[in-house]
Amino acid sequence: MNAKTCFQDLANQCLFDKSIESILAATSSAKTALEQGSLDFGFDGPARPASEVRFPEKPVLVEPRQLARRSLNTPAGLIAFLHAVAHIEFTAILLAWDMAYRFRDLPEDFQRDWLRVAIEEASHFSAVRVRMRSLGADYGDLPAHRGLWELAEQTSGDVLHRLALVPRFMEARGLDVTPGMIAKLSELGDAETVTILELILREEIGHVAIGTQWFNHIARARGIDPEVTYFELIDRYIKGGVRGPFNIEARRCAGFSEGELGRLALLGSTQ
Repeated sequence: MNAKTCFQDLANQCLFDKSIESILAATSSAKTALEQGSLDFGFDGPARPASEVRFPEKPVLVEPRQLARRSLNTPAGLIAFLHAVAHIEFTAILLAWDMAYRFRDLPEDFQRDWLRVAIEEASHFSAVRVRMRSLGADYGDLPAHRGLWELAEQTSGDVLHRLALVPRFMEARGLDVTPGMIAKLSELGDAETVTILELILREEIGHVAIGTQWFNHIARARGIDPEVTYFELIDRYIKGGVRGPFNIEARRCAGFSEGELGRLALLGSTQ
């Protein structure tokens, strides 16, 4: 019989140890234990505040407006783009771990689902990092922003809010914009980066779908309408609301209802 591996210990390592390598190692250990059926999802004590989650010393985190915009047509621009993607994927590792760690009153399937998301996010991050290193750069070389994590902190008190705003709003935006990035990089002949982005797009559809499934499940368990609640939460948290254009087919694959897609299409047509 395999010795049990404590999920909470690995979550603590991921969320409260600012070493990139430690976070990747803990996620790898969790993947092995999950595959072997030796992961213990029991919890001891309350969750620590989301504000205590630690990021590496590099990259330096700044306001989004402080990040320079660069053209993909230049080597520096490609590195800046890859760094931005790497930062999104690294933050997504922490977001998925925090989802599983923080909302511990839900069934164990919830923890398992978000741990699998964390494992895939770690593979995305590693793939982008390898690509950056092939260009003589690494994650942390440039500044980045913490907007995604600020939203995680704001929604840490209610799992329904977190599900609406992180996977179903922020990650769903990735479904909308990634095809355009793939098209641009294809025009530039960057097959290596395109392959990575195509993988991320495919797997992010699944991540958003997991968010949708749990959002709908919890909303209905609370006796509230998921569609109405989704847009109410966007209005509450997102200044300026949701913006198009939208990848309707990808969002449909990720579980967005026809009512939601219709409302999104209407919003997109009025912008």
